This record gives sequence, structure tokens and C-alpha cells, in this order.
Amino acid sequence: MLSPVRLELLIQQGLQLSGTGNLSFKQGLAPAHHRIEMCKLAAEEEYDWLTVDPWEAKSPTTIPTAQVLDHVDYEINEAMGGIECDDETKRHAKIVLLAGLDLVQTMSTPGVWEKRDLDHILGRYGLFALERQGTETEPALASLEQWRHNIHILRKHVTEDISSTKTRLLLKQDVRPACSEVKKLDQEPNGDRSSSSLEDMLVQHLDNSDLL
Repeated sequence: MLSPVRLELLIQQGLQLSGTGNLSFKQGLAPAHHRIEMCKLAAEEEYDWLTVDPWEAKSPTTIPTAQVLDHVDYEINEAMGGIECDDETKRHAKIVLLAGLDLVQTMSTPGVWEKRDLDHILGRYGLFALERQGTETEPALASLEQWRHNIHILRKHVTEDISSTKTRLLLKQDVRPACSEVKKLDQEPNGDRSSSSLEDMLVQHLDNSDLL
């Protein structure tokens, strides 16, 4: 499926998906080129603010998250000269990592992340963390206090039991029930999404922050 996928938030510009390469440790992960194509299809069909960067996925080696963020920063702010504003001028884009709180919890686990990488990711760029069912916020942030000012929690108002891991397990059994189960979890009977969209959560958070 699509995960693990890293998303780098381009403030006031959109989201960029960066899929991990084929050397990822994630069991049951589809080949990188399939995941990239699925991401592109999803972005094209549903979200005009979402783009896909295949740079990380196409790499023959595993690329640390810190380097992926550096790549996005270079492409947006150096190669493109920043993001275009309404008055046709360009401004520097604030690059921020977007991840689930379960991944953030691994940042507090000794030996999983290099200290210098955490300092680079959380100190230079910052983090938006999506709440995950079964993951408590404070324990997940326990060892990240020195960067707490640069970590922003996106709260979910409706609990959802949907994840890429669950989808992969369902796909192993049968594609059809997997698809119907994901749709059921993600939507109400009338077709409306059961909770605020990621875009809505980001807008609500940014309205109450000094990031812009």
C-alpha cells in the first residue's frame, strides 16, 4: 500500500508525498514504483494541493528523513526560488515534516533515531504530528522536550480505526473486503467523510499559530 510515506508540509503551498525506497524495513510493503503510481493517482484525482516526489523511492539506498527534508528544501527554496505569492513575488517556504504520532513515538525510543538527525528534523524544520488511535501524546513526546516548541499536534475530533497496516492485513485475505472495509471506515453512509480532513485540521492549527 502507500505507507510508510513521509509528507513534507509546504506552508501555504500544499503537501508533498515522499515514499520510502525498496530497502524499507516495512514488512508487506509493495514495490516502490507501485506505491508512487498509487500516490500519483490519488493526488491527481482528489487533491490539487497534494504532489508526489519520487526522488526518495527511486534511490537504490535508504535515505534518512533528515536528508529527504533537505532535498525538499533545496528543490523548493533553491531550485525554484521559493513559492509564488499572489503578487507574483516569491517567498521562502517553511518545510515541516508531517507524520503520525506512532512514528513520533519512535523518536522518543532510545537507539531508533540518531540524535543529530532529530536535532536537524525537529530543530531546523519542525513537525506536525497526527494523533493515532492507541498512541498517547505525552509518552510519544517524552524525550523530545527540547524541540517541543517546534512540534505541533493535530487533534482528531472523531476516532477512526483505519491505517495502512490494517489495510495491508486485509489485502492479504482478499482485495474486495479490504476495499469495502476501508471505505466503510473512511466514510459515513451518505458519502461524507466521518471527520475533519487533513487540510481542515492544518488550516485550523495554522490559524492559531505563528508559523505563517
